[in-house]
Parts: sequence; structure tokens; C-alpha cells
Amino acid sequence: MSRTVIITKTAEKKLDKLFKYLLENWSAKVKSDFVKKLDRNVNLIKSNPESFPQSEKNKGMFKCVITKQTTLFYRYTSESITIVTIFDTRQNPIKLKRIKK
Repeated sequence: MSRTVIITKTAEKKLDKLFKYLLENWSAKVKSDFVKKLDRNVNLIKSNPESFPQSEKNKGMFKCVITKQTTLFYRYTSESITIVTIFDTRQNPIKLKRIKK
């Protein structure tokens, strides 16, 4: 079964900000490598969404570590995967407020 991937506006903004950061401070290759890791993990989520741990703070939310600095939070149904947000783990964890459903 192939699920549709939905990216929230919040996740989209955070990804855009991350891509800009990678290009400005690192390189196009670093960005490309990150995108490959992101795609690989999204495909894993699509095929087996419960393969990643549930969030301890947000029931029904799962978390997928893309890199040691970046974690993706998502929900899923039988038809779709919703990428709720992307979190930079170097930030204060208090900034990761309770994610709205």
C-alpha cells in the first residue's frame, strides 16, 4: 500500500529554512546528502510507519531521526503520512512545544 505524504506548512517552512542554512553554511553536496537521507526515511515511513518510536509527549505522533541534528515528527493513517514538523535537536527542547493535532 502506498500512502500519500502530506507536509504541513510548519514542516515546509522548517525544511526551507534548513535547506537555505545548508546551502549558505555548508554546500550543495551536504544539502543533497540530507535530501537523500530524508527521502530514504520517508519511504521507510510510508512502507512501515510504526518502525519508528512514538513521541513520549504527543500521543499518536512518531519521530524519525534523519541526522543527529534533525528529527522528523509525523502521524499516519491507512491512506496518508503527515509530516507535522522538523526539529533541530541543537535547539532547547522546550522549543518543541506540544504539537497540535
